Amino acid sequence: MVDHPSTFPSAGENDPVIPSPRGRGRRWLGKLLLLLLALLILVGGLAAWDVYRFLHVPPQEPGESRIVTITPGMSMVRISSLLEEEGVVTSGLRFRLYAQAMGQAASVQAGEFALHTSWLPERVLDVLTSGRVYLHRLQVPEGLTWWQVGQLVEQSGLADFESFARAVADPDVLRKHHIQGKNAEGFLFPETYFLPRPRNKDARPIVEMMLRSFWRVADEQLWPEGRPSWDVVRETVILASLVERETGLAEERERIAGVFANRLRIGMRLQCDPTVIYGLGPDFSGPLLRVHLEDAANPYNTYAHSGLPPGPIASPGLASMRAVLEPEQHNLFYFVSAGDGSHNFSRTLEEHNRAVRQFRMLRRN
Repeated sequence: MVDHPSTFPSAGENDPVIPSPRGRGRRWLGKLLLLLLALLILVGGLAAWDVYRFLHVPPQEPGESRIVTITPGMSMVRISSLLEEEGVVTSGLRFRLYAQAMGQAASVQAGEFALHTSWLPERVLDVLTSGRVYLHRLQVPEGLTWWQVGQLVEQSGLADFESFARAVADPDVLRKHHIQGKNAEGFLFPETYFLPRPRNKDARPIVEMMLRSFWRVADEQLWPEGRPSWDVVRETVILASLVERETGLAEERERIAGVFANRLRIGMRLQCDPTVIYGLGPDFSGPLLRVHLEDAANPYNTYAHSGLPPGPIASPGLASMRAVLEPEQHNLFYFVSAGDGSHNFSRTLEEHNRAVRQFRMLRRN
C-alpha cells in the first residue's frame, strides 16, 4: 500500500466536542430540579412563616373582648369558622388543624366563653377545653319578692319568668333544699351572683344557687353551732322579711326588730303595711287604703290577724336576720316614717298618734 496524505479530515485533539442531545437534556433537567427545589424551599419557608405568625402573632392588638357561644354538638369545623368570624383567630382552618395536632379537637366544651382578639391560639384552645365558661353578673338586692327576683332574672336574659315561677314552687327543688312551704319565698338569698347562662333559659339552676347561698350563710353566720328546727328558721325568716321591708336606715334594723318582738311578746298585732301589700299580690301598685287594712280575707293582713303572717314577704339579707336574732332591747311599740328614710319611735299610742300627725303635715307641705 502506498503511504500518502489522506484527502479526508481526521479527528484531532483540539477539535470541538459537540454535546449529544442526551447530555443537553440532563443539564436542562438539573436546572429545572434546582429551580423546583428553590421554589419548594421558598414555599416551605413562607408556609413556615405563616404558621409561625398564626401561632405567635395576635390577630389584633390591643384587641377586643368577644363572647362566643358554642352550642352542644357543634362541629369543630363550625367552631373554627365561628372563631375566625369573631376575629379571635386569623384562620379557622389553621386553628382546626392546630387543635387536631394538639389532640384537643374533641375536648372543646359547650357554653359561652369570654375570649379576646389579642389572644394566641394556644390560649384560645386552653379556654375552650377548660370549661371556664363566661359568668354573668346578677345582683339581687335585699327585700325583693320572689316575683321581683324572677323579673330581674328575666331582664338579665338568663332565664324566662315562667321558668323561674315554676322553679320556686317545684316540690323537688323545695324538698332538695329543705324548704317546707309552698314556694321558696324568703329563701332566695340576696347577693351578687356570677353564674353561667343556663341551657334553654331554665331558671332552676339559678333558684337552686340562691337556695344554696341561703343555707351557706345561715349555717356559717347565724347558726354556726348547728341548724335549729324548721319552725325557728321559718319564723326568723318571716320576721326578718318584715324588718327588711320596713327598714329605711340600716342603723334602725335592730330597733324595728325590737318593736316587732315587743308586740309579739304581749300578743299585740304587728300592723305592718308591707304584709298587707304582699297579700294583695304582684299586680297591686297602691295606694294602700283603709279598706285594705280592714280586709280579713287577706291572710297576710297583720292589721286583721294576730301573730306572724303565713310566710315571708320578701327575701331578707343577713343584717335583717341578725337583727331578729339579736333585737334591740327597749319598750317601744310603734314607729312611723319621719319622711327622710328614718322613723319616729313611740312607747304609747298617744305618742305615736302625734308622730303620725306630724308626718301627715310634713307630707302635705
